Amino acid sequence: MSDSISTAPKAGGQTNNSNISEAVIRIAGNSQDGIQSIGGFLARLAGRSEQEVMTFMTIPSTISGGPSIFQVRIGTGEVLSAGDDADVLLAFYQHSYEGHIASLKHQGIVLYDSDHVTPKEEWQQEYHHVGIPISNLTIEAIGGTARDKGKNIFALGLICRIFNLGEEKLKGLITEKFKGKNPKITETALNAFNAGHQYEVGDLIQTFAFTESTKRQSTQVVMNGNEALAYGLIAAGVRFGAGYPITPWSDIMELLRRELPKYGGSFIQCEDEIASISMALGASYAGRVAITGSSGPGISLKTEALGWGIMAEVPLVVVDVQRGGPSTGMPTNVEQSDLNIACFGSHGDAPRVVLAPANVEDAFYTAMEAVQIAKDYSTPVVILTDQAIATRIEAFEEPNLKEICRDIAPDLSPIEDHKPYDLSKENGINPHVAPGTPIKSGKYPVITGLEHDELGHPTGSPKLHKEMTGKRRRKLQALAETIEQPKVYGSEKGDILLVGWGSTQGPIREAVDRVKKEGENWASLHIRHINPLPNGLENIFAKYKHVFVVEINDEGLYGYGQLAGLLRARYCDPKIKGINKTDGLTYKIKEIIQRVRESIA
Repeated sequence: MSDSISTAPKAGGQTNNSNISEAVIRIAGNSQDGIQSIGGFLARLAGRSEQEVMTFMTIPSTISGGPSIFQVRIGTGEVLSAGDDADVLLAFYQHSYEGHIASLKHQGIVLYDSDHVTPKEEWQQEYHHVGIPISNLTIEAIGGTARDKGKNIFALGLICRIFNLGEEKLKGLITEKFKGKNPKITETALNAFNAGHQYEVGDLIQTFAFTESTKRQSTQVVMNGNEALAYGLIAAGVRFGAGYPITPWSDIMELLRRELPKYGGSFIQCEDEIASISMALGASYAGRVAITGSSGPGISLKTEALGWGIMAEVPLVVVDVQRGGPSTGMPTNVEQSDLNIACFGSHGDAPRVVLAPANVEDAFYTAMEAVQIAKDYSTPVVILTDQAIATRIEAFEEPNLKEICRDIAPDLSPIEDHKPYDLSKENGINPHVAPGTPIKSGKYPVITGLEHDELGHPTGSPKLHKEMTGKRRRKLQALAETIEQPKVYGSEKGDILLVGWGSTQGPIREAVDRVKKEGENWASLHIRHINPLPNGLENIFAKYKHVFVVEINDEGLYGYGQLAGLLRARYCDPKIKGINKTDGLTYKIKEIIQRVRESIA
């Protein structure tokens, strides 16, 4: 916890409340125990209170389940990452205890289920141990044949008591969770919660209370990155999507399948990835930007049809929720190794737009931006998010939907003439006109994946192929002129500039803040527009002695990762170097600082 505290209770069993500004709680057990549900409830409670929140989770990739964690960081100030070391570890099993106790801070609190965990003597002095028979107490509380299946909710009540969280709000969230199901399920869950909340902890551990923060002037929403991205697509006017299930993209697909019909739209689960992108392209051709998506292996299968969309200049949004690779790789772990395929994955010269949201809130607005770019520039746009953003929960200001929601229904008003591939446009941008639009000249164009003339008719002309290739390139160059240069966070010039993209933003910024407290002036730059890059980045790089690109991918053959390679190719600057890792985990703040200091030593 950010404040120095004593974990000893007051004499006589009286609880000793300590005010804290933040806490990092790690819950470790098995995925079958509803570990993610505990963290999800805590995160959503913070979003309905005055705290900031960010989460991190790991889940097994096997169908049978297995060891899992959920870490939640709750604070009254700005929370940029899920935290480095935990203040509290809640361990359900021996493997949870032994595997994660090292994640605790010195003198941190380990709450363990004494029915399944035997503490090790050598750790008794290092950490404050509190044993509670969670499994048996849960059975006593709910009885019946449920056994200890409600122990996650019992543990939630226990945490609520220890941290003086909003008891009634949590009960409300539990009730919402099971709304529409058998009322007995809700009753059982509330019984388990009440049993945990009423457990007397006063003679075991002190309790804590979060310091009051400034009252918010606006309402917060709480969701994970996949939810934010999906709702952003709906707000942008998307009404059709097609896809095939794959972790961790499937949540977006399921949400769109459920929500789009409410707005007159639909989402189709196709027989495979190729059919999915082909169907989405057909829907986009019909006049309204459609979407498809997948994760790494599925994106590989979509690349041929993606090239067709680029050649035909059909607007489309493709979502890539990155995970560990190659092949099946690590389906439930984070990696940022799809940048190259997102930017260049196709045969031939096939320029496409690539955007990478920085956090959960940004996933919502990036989705809206992607749809608008696809529509305005008649081009496929790839949204390159990752597993860390997809699954973590954040609270952010509720968007003003009345102001930002868009209607992108096609305009079928008659037009005089139309050349979908008009070469007279210097910037190469031609609007896509929906089929069925009356064209008074009577010259109706066609769409094809073959090289074509200005009306879309196939051609083998070397001259036209050269001109059309240039036209498709110039569209992205024109887009680059409109992209606002990203702002530097921290020192405007100096020794160290950390460059990141995707889910690395929070840990990188906290690293900058932490070294500032130690008297060092670092800075960071976060790039959301991957292809094309914003113009003028070289002017920012020139102000720093060292430029480190922090990515969750391999350092490659030459010592730098995929974005670093793109930047080195663009700017021919050898001081651009990589800080990389492939352990499937998000960066810790101390990890970034250590790696930088080792690199400049």
